[in-house]
Amino acid sequence: MTDSIWRRDEIESPCIKVCVVHPEARLCTGCLRTIDEITTWSRMSAEERRAIMAALPARAGQLRQRRGGRAGRLQRD
Repeated sequence: MTDSIWRRDEIESPCIKVCVVHPEARLCTGCLRTIDEITTWSRMSAEERRAIMAALPARAGQLRQRRGGRAGRLQRD
């Protein structure tokens, strides 16, 4: 028996349940979406979701790994 009644024809969310917003890039480090994209995802059209999904791989380069903890941040300021 298939569950075709409950099957939805929409683009899956890229969320990987690692929800941490990078302080400088303002992107989720897990899925690379912006806060606005995350909050409006369920209301977006398939075309809007496809455009975001296509843009995500290029965003990975925007995230720089933070090194040095608090001391590293203080030296940078």
